[in-house]
Amino acid sequence: MQPIDNQNLKVAVIHDWLVTHAGAERVLERMLKSFPQADLFSLVDFLQPEQRGFIGHRPVKTSFIQHLPKARTAYRQYLPLMPLAVEQFDLSGYDLVISSSHAVAKGVLTGPEQLHICMCYSPIRYAWDLQHQYLRESNLEQGVKGAAARALLHYVRLWDVRTSPSVDLFISISEFIAKRINKVYRRPSLVLYPPVDTSAFTPSEERGDFYMTASRMVPYKRIDLIVEAFSKMPDKRLIVIGDGPEMSKIQALATPNVKIMGYQPFEVMRDQMRRARAFVFAAEEDFGIAPIEAQACGTPVIAYGRGGALETIRDGVSGLFFVEQTPRSLMDAVFRFEDQEEEFDPQACRENAMRFSNERFDREFKQAMDAAVAAWQNGRRPEEMILPLSQHFYGTSVQRKQTNE
Repeated sequence: MQPIDNQNLKVAVIHDWLVTHAGAERVLERMLKSFPQADLFSLVDFLQPEQRGFIGHRPVKTSFIQHLPKARTAYRQYLPLMPLAVEQFDLSGYDLVISSSHAVAKGVLTGPEQLHICMCYSPIRYAWDLQHQYLRESNLEQGVKGAAARALLHYVRLWDVRTSPSVDLFISISEFIAKRINKVYRRPSLVLYPPVDTSAFTPSEERGDFYMTASRMVPYKRIDLIVEAFSKMPDKRLIVIGDGPEMSKIQALATPNVKIMGYQPFEVMRDQMRRARAFVFAAEEDFGIAPIEAQACGTPVIAYGRGGALETIRDGVSGLFFVEQTPRSLMDAVFRFEDQEEEFDPQACRENAMRFSNERFDREFKQAMDAAVAAWQNGRRPEEMILPLSQHFYGTSVQRKQTNE
């Protein structure tokens, strides 16, 4: 297949919201590098001047939500208006529309002569299989507010399904998310793992006698579980880096062998990651970047065996899994790790992490775009190129799973 001259396409990229530089924004950054001529749209843009480098300091076209009261700090509360807002973007002049979506970006309006590709981090988590967890953590299980929240999420689900046919090709960030897309939208998707800056994380010859974890302290990250488990193993040291709403709760759980460092600069976090005996990860993530960064440091990972971790960690080679989100299960995994610790080779950990490098993403993203645009220009459905590319990228297992589903 001949490469497509993507520079001649008129391209629009739509991202849910621009308020930080986290996992989805790392993917956005690489996509914009592939399409430097693209115009960027977002429901809101509250990036600080010093944060705008990853979008190339380009202007951002925002929605009316940008100008609503308290939007800077409470933009999520405007969820009821987001479907309407995203549909107001006029993208009729573009050949290629790429939605970078974990919420509503995929709902932009496109026409039959336009190619719409969705980089889907997940269907809206809190409206689908995580609704009950979201309501519980938000104290919205009962009462008038709870009933209103349930009605709103019902409306969001209806809108989410209704808009999915307008996407010509879904790209999922893991097989875990591919299954969720298939469950919700009944659509296949191309698995394209997100980019990780593995070059910024390198092994160290110096190792300390401690375990570590690093994360924003929000409920689903389960930092409380990790701290509780280590509080019951007083002979083992744990370092916790990060901040967030659950900080006070986690501090209350900490015992003298657990050091809560709070937010730390990148260099401090990386130094601790390089020297730790193992990185501990208890979340059920869609993909999970931190465990890959740890492996790039040559540090094995002790992870909860659900979600994206099953695809990014090689059991017995670059880490091991615990089967339940309980302190007891994690403690058992730590004991097993110490029995096998000498078998974990830092170089093997790093080699596994290199499967997710920026360079690998750039190459595979370009191949996917070339194939999708070629199919579109030849009057074929872009989904027709999914299985061949899945086999090329990740072997026959992905092809077999998507065919069976």
